[in-house]
Amino acid sequence: MSLKYKLIVFEIFLLISCTFSYFGTVLDDDCFCQLHGKIDDCMCNVDTVDHFNNVKIYPRLRSLLHKGYFRFYKVNLRRPCPFWSDDSRCAMRYCHVEACEDKDIPVGLKGDFSHLSTHNYNTENPYITQNCNDHNVELSYLNTTISAKVQEDIVLWSAYDDAQDNFCVLEDNDSESEYVDLLLNPERYTGYKGKSAHRIWHSIYMENCFRRTKTDNPYIQSSKLDNLCLEERVFYRAISGLHASINVHLCAQFLLSDSSLTEPNGKWGHNLYEFQQRFSKETTKGEGPHWLRNLYFVYLLELRALNKAANYLEREEFYTGNETEDWDTQLAVKDLLSVVRNFPDHFNESSMFAGNEQAEKLKYEFKQHFRNVSKIMDCVGCDKCKLWGKLQTQGLGTALKILFSGKFDEHSELTPSSKKQFQLQRSEIVSLVNSIGRLSTSIYELDEFRHLLR
Repeated sequence: MSLKYKLIVFEIFLLISCTFSYFGTVLDDDCFCQLHGKIDDCMCNVDTVDHFNNVKIYPRLRSLLHKGYFRFYKVNLRRPCPFWSDDSRCAMRYCHVEACEDKDIPVGLKGDFSHLSTHNYNTENPYITQNCNDHNVELSYLNTTISAKVQEDIVLWSAYDDAQDNFCVLEDNDSESEYVDLLLNPERYTGYKGKSAHRIWHSIYMENCFRRTKTDNPYIQSSKLDNLCLEERVFYRAISGLHASINVHLCAQFLLSDSSLTEPNGKWGHNLYEFQQRFSKETTKGEGPHWLRNLYFVYLLELRALNKAANYLEREEFYTGNETEDWDTQLAVKDLLSVVRNFPDHFNESSMFAGNEQAEKLKYEFKQHFRNVSKIMDCVGCDKCKLWGKLQTQGLGTALKILFSGKFDEHSELTPSSKKQFQLQRSEIVSLVNSIGRLSTSIYELDEFRHLLR
């Protein structure tokens, strides 16, 4: 080969290398150009969240979510869609949710509370007799019975009072709810897409604006968010951040190979092209990078809720019946909460719904709109997508309940009696921690995609 020919080949090689390097930089800047500086409606920076999450929060959550208390989630996947006829079902095998066998469910989650022995009660109060036969027989008789009708009314009153604080529909007592092992059914790209999936997100976004008609475009340009009040911006950014987070999960766990011979369970991994399609400025009319910023916003919102409920959660037993693991779970939760407490720039919810009667009306509308979002999850045509959609929606709803119900505002130290005012059902705790785990994973995966692009 002549020297001249070698030089020509070398120049072509340099040209190709520079071209790929240039486009790599452009694509990197394109997807991540907005991921720096202060996060909208918050006090901290993107870089601060990246370091705090990837180094401190993500490793702890990843370990904690393998514990029995948090891996089993009770959910009803057969509830019909309340808004339209569910005419589109995912036919791919990866849409299927693998059910739990009864033997796999921890005994403590199946209603066995025999670990709570009676001698634990009333031992600290000398004025409460331990033996019912020790009462003074000469005292006049007090009828302590309650009629069946009154008992039924009390249950209804209690359920109504609890429902007033809930931002989503709870399914703990639903007769059709079943336990699902989340580790056996990881959130992945199942192939569920098209008109059905688009209608779900379109309907969710339609719930975001309280003063718009149903004919308006539900997707708001980031440049127009400043025209909304704080509460509306928070609602939109929370929904948009959740949407972005789910899209990151799907791109990070994408079906790369479906050969039944070489990959019987499928081959899953990062799909860089899919990530660029969902978040680059060119394919999203400039909005993709802003959607990723909203992911950071909803992460901070849920992290603040976890911090606000810390005193409550530190008193939970996280009972599953496995004494050793339950103890480890309690220690792991306390360790996580101690790290969360040290985060310097938590989301500040105190300025929301503050003031006059109009603020209370807006709060009611906020709650009702989000309850509708949780109901839309019953319309998802893919069971695995529905499972993770329900869990993450309930997790966000639980965070909103903690932040805005007012029941976690006053008591920094919870007593056994005051704790009843802050009752969270097990599914709320499980969904909240798993939801934060999903958001934490999304931010961690963004760093992976950033490296892939470079």
